Amino acid sequence: MFHSAILKLTSWYLLILMSISLLFSVAVYNVATSELHDRLTAFENRFEQQPDMMPYSNPGQRLFSAFRNDQRETADRNIFWTLVYVNTLILIGGGALSYILARRTLQEIETAHEAQSRFTSDASHELRTPLAAMRSELEVALRDPKLSKAEMRELLESNLEEVDRLTVLSKTLLQLSKMDYANIDFEQVNLSNIAAEVSQRYDKNAKRIVLEQPKNSVLIKANQTSIEELLTILVDNALKYSPEKSKITAAVSIQGKFAVFEIANGGKGIPQDKLPHIFERFYRADESRTKGGAGLGLALAKEIVAMHKGELSVSSSTGHTSFRVQLPILRKK
Repeated sequence: MFHSAILKLTSWYLLILMSISLLFSVAVYNVATSELHDRLTAFENRFEQQPDMMPYSNPGQRLFSAFRNDQRETADRNIFWTLVYVNTLILIGGGALSYILARRTLQEIETAHEAQSRFTSDASHELRTPLAAMRSELEVALRDPKLSKAEMRELLESNLEEVDRLTVLSKTLLQLSKMDYANIDFEQVNLSNIAAEVSQRYDKNAKRIVLEQPKNSVLIKANQTSIEELLTILVDNALKYSPEKSKITAAVSIQGKFAVFEIANGGKGIPQDKLPHIFERFYRADESRTKGGAGLGLALAKEIVAMHKGELSVSSSTGHTSFRVQLPILRKK
């Protein structure tokens, strides 16, 4: 579809370019030939008025007229073919340039369309999986007349887990949609306070999360709810994919004109070939991790950071994974 659109757009670009070129060529041809004819005619008139040419007026006039006509035809022909060559070059060069411009014009649209199609397909798959599991369990239960109370309870608990999964998935999809389209309010927020609140929420006794913060407040211009969601995703991800009771180190700092939040955890790490993809929607670096979500958390984190004109990066090796968030600082206090 986009290849056809590129060719059509190229044709329109080329048509406009050649229309302008041909109109300009016609104007140049008419002006040049008219000017040439006028100059030759004026020169012929001056030639006829010379006194020393009077005795030879008739032969001289005929000779000059032939010469004038020959020069005029030669000049007209040269101008015509020069303009043909120029327009041919414009046609070839303009065609190539038009194709390049058409591709560049539609490239972002094509990328967005592909991303939307992939997102829709992945979302449908993620929604279909828990629904299919629930349907299967319910059908089996309805066909079993001897279903005990304990088995029914187990079935309901299993379905409740799938409902929770669907709830989280729909909430995250809605958040991603807001990141794409909504105008979100920004205000002065304290990154240090948010980091402390999120850490305490997950680890009230500070047994696993070690948080380092500067003495002064780290203020940024941001949407507080989004920043809370960002740090929640990173802290939850660090806890989820590290050995139980292992230490999680987090730090808030000021580096130049940026506020930085870094969080590191131990574990088997992320393979290097999968690192570039972990921020893609619905991507899971390890499908065997059953306690993982739908693969939307880091994608949402990336969207939040981009919305705040910051950077989110990751480094990983065996036994260590670190995420680094860099956001423009507002001021020190």
